[in-house]
Amino acid sequence: MNIALWIIAGVLAALFLVAGLTKAAQPKRNLAANMAWVEDFSDSTIKLIGVAEILGAVGLILPAALDIAPILTPLAASGLAVTMVLAAVVHARRQEYPMIAVNVVLFALTAFVAVMRFGPQAF
Repeated sequence: MNIALWIIAGVLAALFLVAGLTKAAQPKRNLAANMAWVEDFSDSTIKLIGVAEILGAVGLILPAALDIAPILTPLAASGLAVTMVLAAVVHARRQEYPMIAVNVVLFALTAFVAVMRFGPQAF
């Protein structure tokens, strides 16, 4: 089970790192072409979301891999799970229902990592 958790955490970290870097590095007008929801938020809020996703991605891997404050790994997973709930709310308000499915899958995976790292597969 530990190997499966590492694989899931690695895939999630890669996804959130790419998504976070995209949001943090590109201006709002460039993001609007692929992410319609950015029109509802300020540029600084979008950057904040991007930085939060980057930090969450780093938190999924580094604390556990380096055995430095490994409690940060399930906390990062929990934070990303909350982010996915909030993203689903935004997409529901905008009636972007296919995006909610993506949020639900990412929520399930991040919640799984959080629960397992807090409990039976804690370091």
